[in-house]
Amino acid sequence: MFPENFLWGGAVAANQCEGAYNEDGKGLSIQDVLPHGVKGPRTEKPTEDNMKLVGIDFYHHYKEDIKLFAEMGFKVFRTSIAWSRIFPKGDEETPNEAGLKFYDDLFDECRKYGIEPLVTLSHYETPLYLAEHYDGWVNRDLIGFYKRYVMTVFNRYKDKVKYWLTFNEINSILESPFMSGGINTPKEELSQSDLYQAVHHELVASAWATKIGHEINPDFKIGCMILSMPVYPLTAEPSDVLAAMEQDHKNMMFADVHVRGYYPGYAKRYMRENGISISVTDEDMEILKNTVDFVSFSYYVSVCATADPKKNVRGEGNLLGGVPNPYLKASDWGWQIDPKGLRYVLNTLWDRYQKPLFIVENGLGAMDKLVQGADGEMTVEDDYRIEYLRDHIRQMEEAVKDGVDLMGYTTWGCIDLVSASTAELRKRYGFIYVDRNDDGSGTLKRYKKKSFHWYKKVIETNGREL
Repeated sequence: MFPENFLWGGAVAANQCEGAYNEDGKGLSIQDVLPHGVKGPRTEKPTEDNMKLVGIDFYHHYKEDIKLFAEMGFKVFRTSIAWSRIFPKGDEETPNEAGLKFYDDLFDECRKYGIEPLVTLSHYETPLYLAEHYDGWVNRDLIGFYKRYVMTVFNRYKDKVKYWLTFNEINSILESPFMSGGINTPKEELSQSDLYQAVHHELVASAWATKIGHEINPDFKIGCMILSMPVYPLTAEPSDVLAAMEQDHKNMMFADVHVRGYYPGYAKRYMRENGISISVTDEDMEILKNTVDFVSFSYYVSVCATADPKKNVRGEGNLLGGVPNPYLKASDWGWQIDPKGLRYVLNTLWDRYQKPLFIVENGLGAMDKLVQGADGEMTVEDDYRIEYLRDHIRQMEEAVKDGVDLMGYTTWGCIDLVSASTAELRKRYGFIYVDRNDDGSGTLKRYKKKSFHWYKKVIETNGREL
């Protein structure tokens, strides 16, 4: 049984849904030059084939969309602030008032329906200027720019937003330095020392945000956000077990620092043995002691690890990759489906930290088909999505029975949006279908899918009826 105050809801990111990429004083973000997602080449300037430039035009449709979220009964809505709406280049001293006003209106609309905003401060949308002129988070100056940004929005929305996340999937910087860290140096030319220097700067900035936020409003609940991908040994051979542990360490280091306030020994060993040298000040180490109130994470897929180079063949997976599990089926995009892995992750994180947990992304990207329903209305018969979510929610309930303190659950892409990994709209996650296609055609009209009504019942019954 889920707690009575459980936060059911859904999640989006500004860069994947808002559109309006150049309206009301907004500057360019790194997403505006990634027309093919994380794996495709970047462009010098925005191009018409970049679906994110329009997204689903949430910027102009947010009132009707939030009304639909309220109809489903959302307790919480996770979104992000586009940093370049507030500081168009990222290094200005004065914020853009039009950008601040938009989020005032957005959060007011949420609160009108009793929906708590859960706001990510940096969700894969570093201002492009900071990437091109500072090399992103490799440069220590970004800590100061980020501090100014978070101080601005914390003060502005201190009475409208209670729940905050500092960086989205912060550990993804290891695989995607440009999208995750705004690092302009090509990945193949980026040294491990510079990469881990950027990691350190983000961790310090995150701790600063926690400190600043608690000073501005002691009632703020500020969490970290990691890309969670459990790593199983491919076999019971001890070297495979150790390979899984070492791969898991690369991700867990980020949560360890956020929750414990210092670098774990295994991270220091990894940097030492791989010749990674980073600059760390005494002030940095003191600031890192500002630890988070809760741990949030995305969960889509699990992977395996092996020490056998012949078997160590990476699957498609999420950003962090991994060896496919021979016992699991995969989605249309090669992401292996593992509901039980969610229970495993929840228990692992709870046992490790004893901090409240929040699942802020989970969902199934699929090629939905709009059809006419029995009532004559257009809909999507997405039983496959209902099955996926039902199986994961059941494992969440098992984890709660295990004693895990779980705050809430926001499904990813509660309304269709543009995929971060592939920049496609045909990879749909939502309970709400948006009539827009990868060729840019469509009316942007919203339609309720079958899962819309199913999730409404789940929330209504606090998870008793699945």
